[in-house]
Amino acid sequence: MTASTDSPRSRPWIKPAAACALVLALAGIGYTAFDSGTPAPNVTFISIAGDKISTESLRGKVVMVNFWATSCTTCVKEMPQMVETYNKYKAQGLEFVAVAMQYDPPNYVLNFTETRKLPFTVAIDSAGDIARQFGDVTLTPTTFLIDKDGRIIKKYVGEPDFAALHKLLEKELAS
Repeated sequence: MTASTDSPRSRPWIKPAAACALVLALAGIGYTAFDSGTPAPNVTFISIAGDKISTESLRGKVVMVNFWATSCTTCVKEMPQMVETYNKYKAQGLEFVAVAMQYDPPNYVLNFTETRKLPFTVAIDSAGDIARQFGDVTLTPTTFLIDKDGRIIKKYVGEPDFAALHKLLEKELAS
């Protein structure tokens, strides 16, 4: 018996194509879950210094919330640019909260923060509640840009295009 030209064997690309379509569909769902203008969840971050900062208290400022992990190579790679971005725009009102993922050991986060002299708020999401409230963040890095009215205006999964991010920050900080 010979395989017909319509058999799955004659189309080996079908499974990878279907898998790719599924991944793209799920990514699309993730992006539409926080469409531009979606209110940021009302959460309270607890910094590694013990300070409590709520998204409500940050109204009136442009805020970046970056979910990261010390075990994430892309997170570690992008962190110097995150520091540069914060330092460049903090005088104009940018706030930045780096949220370490639930699985990240607190002593690793503390060590990373101290050795890299991170200048912004670093919080640990010890129960995973903050990641859940931001749409079940599981991929790192994931960064949200929140406008002065408390609306999510951009979500980045992976390292952002920093030139484009800076243009968007300049626009939002000027408004």
